[in-house]
Amino acid sequence: MTREEKATVIKDLTAQLADNPNIYLADISGLNAVDTSNLRRACFKANIKLAVVKNTLLAKAMEASDKEFGELPEVLKGNTSLMLSETGNAPAKLIKNFRKKSDKPLLKGAFIEEAVYIGDNNLDALVNIKSKEEVVGDIIGLLQSPAKNVISGLKSGGGKLAGILKTLSEKE
Repeated sequence: MTREEKATVIKDLTAQLADNPNIYLADISGLNAVDTSNLRRACFKANIKLAVVKNTLLAKAMEASDKEFGELPEVLKGNTSLMLSETGNAPAKLIKNFRKKSDKPLLKGAFIEEAVYIGDNNLDALVNIKSKEEVVGDIIGLLQSPAKNVISGLKSGGGKLAGILKTLSEKE
């Protein structure tokens, strides 16, 4: 690979790192052709970009990036695959699900919305991270709950002013 080609790869990787809020580094070495194909298919279905990268080029892209990757560049040893996703927990769920049949991929580290996670022991914590959509859904559910209580109380009061006032006073 020429110096110009390396510079192009670093520039492309830097752009990908800038465009994706959720970055996972995994080790998929040792997977046979069938398992690798199945992993790539699962990533495609889950809208996760998967690419095998050279550690030195990814390290230089991380240095050139505006993001603070903390200790993440230190895990760039051996085989490294880059997993990029819009949803913070999607790659973790995919890795955990895939490992029901295989001992790989191994999580080397992750950068999720500016938080850095190092090591495979963080996989369960990453699986449990809620996406923005899930958090918004939870908040809406919590906000709807008191309104539902008031509405059901108004309906149980019989619709008469005295019943409505009695119901509302009991709710306080």
